[in-house]
Amino acid sequence: MTAAQLLQLLRDFHKDKLAMVRRHEASARYVGDYDFNNTYQYVIAREDMHVRWVVDAIVDAGAQPDDVPEPQIQVSGKGAEAQRTVIAQDRDGAQAFVDKWRPILAKMTHARHRTMLNVIIGETLEHKRFFDQALAGRTDLLGRHADGTTTTGVVLPTRWIE
Repeated sequence: MTAAQLLQLLRDFHKDKLAMVRRHEASARYVGDYDFNNTYQYVIAREDMHVRWVVDAIVDAGAQPDDVPEPQIQVSGKGAEAQRTVIAQDRDGAQAFVDKWRPILAKMTHARHRTMLNVIIGETLEHKRFFDQALAGRTDLLGRHADGTTTTGVVLPTRWIE
């Protein structure tokens, strides 16, 4: 693999991963359940780190990464129905990302970047597992509530209200 091919691979991977982060940021607006929304915030934070790693690799190779806009999500239904649809789409998106990139990474000859990208693939599978558990109704995705308590209410779809 030439340096130019490696750089293109990193740029393509970055665009796909950044698109996933942007999608999850948009998705979180539809996920009002506190436990599930907290999981989205965790996933987004980890993915921000993944993107930073790949950006650093691209910059080290002498290039700049592309930006990806946040997508507009169109979901029919409201409340729990919309939340379930969005979570299912994100679960499927995580699997599609892994299915696309795993065979490509298996052929990479640059060991350090291959290892980094495989860590991202592994964590993407962990995020898919979170989405599967949320769809199954599990609320202990990031840990159990103290003394068996539960959360009530919903997270607002926007962070700031003026």
